[in-house]
Amino acid sequence: MGSSYNESEVLALLQDESTQRKGFEMVVAQYSEQLYWQIRRMVFSHDDANDLLQNTFIKAWVNIDYFRAEAKLSTWLYRIALNECLTFLNKQRAAATVPLDDPEADVLQRLEGDAYFSGDKAQMLLQKALLTLPEKQRMVFNLKYFQEMKYEEMSEIFGTSVGALKASYHHAIKKIEKFLEEGL
Repeated sequence: MGSSYNESEVLALLQDESTQRKGFEMVVAQYSEQLYWQIRRMVFSHDDANDLLQNTFIKAWVNIDYFRAEAKLSTWLYRIALNECLTFLNKQRAAATVPLDDPEADVLQRLEGDAYFSGDKAQMLLQKALLTLPEKQRMVFNLKYFQEMKYEEMSEIFGTSVGALKASYHHAIKKIEKFLEEGL
């Protein structure tokens, strides 16, 4: 996070056609890494995460004129990224030739072969536990646990009440704890 990033200055750049591209480059530089990891935790594969990150920024750029500054830029970008993830996961599920009773097996195999997840057994167990969650619940858990995002901001991303998000996070924690207890 460079200290030179100032959201209101960037918004001003985005609103003027002659400086829009420069403003957007600053947005990409500011948010690429956190968005990448958020997407990566949903799809696990580096290549898929990279593609989805690109798609997120392309969609954001194409729709930049529709961005209303009432929301934070980060909130808007997360919403696009999460929609990209859901679309991708739905397509992946539809195309999967994996037996329907075990769609996670395929992801687990890829996960186990992924250098990023190699050394740490605890990390691997957590990722396996996350796979058992419904996708929206997994997203809520990721944002809260890894990004330490406030429920109010998540509420804007998901269009869901803070209470529902807290419940979702609580259910996710319970499921993960149960999974980890059984896995040990």
